[in-house]
Amino acid sequence: MSERRIAISIQNILLITATVLLLLLLWQLSSLLVILMIAVVLAATLAPIINSAQQLGIPRWLAVLLVYLGLLTILVGVGVLIGPTVAQQIQRLFRRLPDYLEVLESLIDRLAVRLGISEPVISQIFDTQTLTNWAIRSSQQLVVRSYGVTRGFLGGVLSVILSLFLSGYMLSGAERLIKGIVSLFPKPWDDRLAAQVKPVSRRMGNYIQGRVLVSGILGIAITIGLKVLGITEFALGLGVIAGGTNLIPFFGPVLGAIPALIVAIAQGGWTFLWVFLLFAIIQNVETYLLDPLLVGSSVRVHPLYQLLAVVGGAQVLGIIGALIVPPWIAGASVLLENLYLQPKRQAEQQAAALSPPSREETQSTLSMKG
Repeated sequence: MSERRIAISIQNILLITATVLLLLLLWQLSSLLVILMIAVVLAATLAPIINSAQQLGIPRWLAVLLVYLGLLTILVGVGVLIGPTVAQQIQRLFRRLPDYLEVLESLIDRLAVRLGISEPVISQIFDTQTLTNWAIRSSQQLVVRSYGVTRGFLGGVLSVILSLFLSGYMLSGAERLIKGIVSLFPKPWDDRLAAQVKPVSRRMGNYIQGRVLVSGILGIAITIGLKVLGITEFALGLGVIAGGTNLIPFFGPVLGAIPALIVAIAQGGWTFLWVFLLFAIIQNVETYLLDPLLVGSSVRVHPLYQLLAVVGGAQVLGIIGALIVPPWIAGASVLLENLYLQPKRQAEQQAAALSPPSREETQSTLSMKG
């Protein structure tokens, strides 16, 4: 008995030691794991295009090459067309931001006087300098977390290149890669996991495709709307900011609206009201039309879990985490549904069908016959 206890304790110690060493190894490879997560998301996003090209008779490796070259051409073309204008407008906006904040503070002070509130109290509550410093620090923390994952600018560039390379390799040799991974699991789990690859990839890819499409539509709509409302000096830059931040669920639309509202306040008159109504209308169109149509119908994840994924991803990995963790949660929901919840419901239904009727059911049946 004592020998068995000693053997069990030694096994537990070895298991704990191996687990700790594995966690330390994963911690050291955290940057590589993030790159791998990004590569999987990219591969899932581009997989439908590659599959469509392959159905036309194009070899898969050639389809991958053509799709990546096409995307690179589009990105370079868009950057050449609007990149310089966007950069100039955003730089000009940052230079004028202190002046806009002074206008905002003076408006708050005048409102305080009209309401009969002393300026010191309102200044303590609505100290624009404090709010600005807090916003800058919060943004820097998110960027620093993302920056730290890639370990500098050069590391960020190399991480992007490596993510693209890995995603291309995953797409070109998907079948061999999947067979190699699932072969590590015993039967029948190898077949079950192999059957989940397509639905997981579809769910993750649909999420990213939907978010990119919605963000592009909103960026164009906001740019056109701001030009119509008279904010032509920063319309394109503010539209790009709003479209880019909209990739982050829940918080992105609010973050994208703040710069435009600050500029609108400085314009005076009815501009702020019209800009506020513009963002309110666009936000409602996104929430009740575009998101359910292009994102929500494919993700099928409760909004609370999506919110927790965004917050948790931002806390750990910064902006990168807020972008890539939600599609992973969407993919994990497929595994949870297909491998656990559905078999559980089927087992419960079979057990209910095979179990004898209860005493109450038998009495009710007899009473009905009588």
